Amino acid sequence: MSDGSGTPAPNGPQNGPKSAYFLNHEDEAVERRTLAVLVDNEPGVLARVVGLFSGRGYNIDSLTVAEVDASSHQSRITIVTQGTPHILEQIEAHLMRLVPVGEVVDITKSKRGIERELALVKVAGSGEKRVEALRIAQIFRANVIDTTNESFIFEITGASDKISQFVDLMTPLGLVEVSRTGVLSIKRGKEKG
Repeated sequence: MSDGSGTPAPNGPQNGPKSAYFLNHEDEAVERRTLAVLVDNEPGVLARVVGLFSGRGYNIDSLTVAEVDASSHQSRITIVTQGTPHILEQIEAHLMRLVPVGEVVDITKSKRGIERELALVKVAGSGEKRVEALRIAQIFRANVIDTTNESFIFEITGASDKISQFVDLMTPLGLVEVSRTGVLSIKRGKEKG
């Protein structure tokens, strides 16, 4: 903005932000969050939640959905996303405004939050690589759920970082394919949420 003489106007961005319009949140650190969203189990709810993210340019890193209470027709959507604290607050606020949403719980902020993921990992190899893959699987407590003379399929559960480490170690040993469920979450204790 200028006053016509090429000089920035007094309330312009170059003289410091004087209004909310010029607030900049780019210098905030990006955080990863896991949100548990309880919704009414009805057609179109997932599309509305995903549409909220895509319409505002928010990314979803992981998404899982399942009915959790058949008698009250409620489903739980677990969303892993990233953003600055300001953006993450906006996401929670937008989710709460959706009509079929009953509750939004930030599992990441909860000291009682537990997050787990399941992955199936196919590894092909022979000889020493095959023996090494089995040794690593034992260390990571991965179960062999299928085996042939040429390959294994491992089942592994745990935190997302643990699964990523396992996949990284299997890559040089003949990693063929990975299938991951996405993050599931729950809070410790007797209450819901």
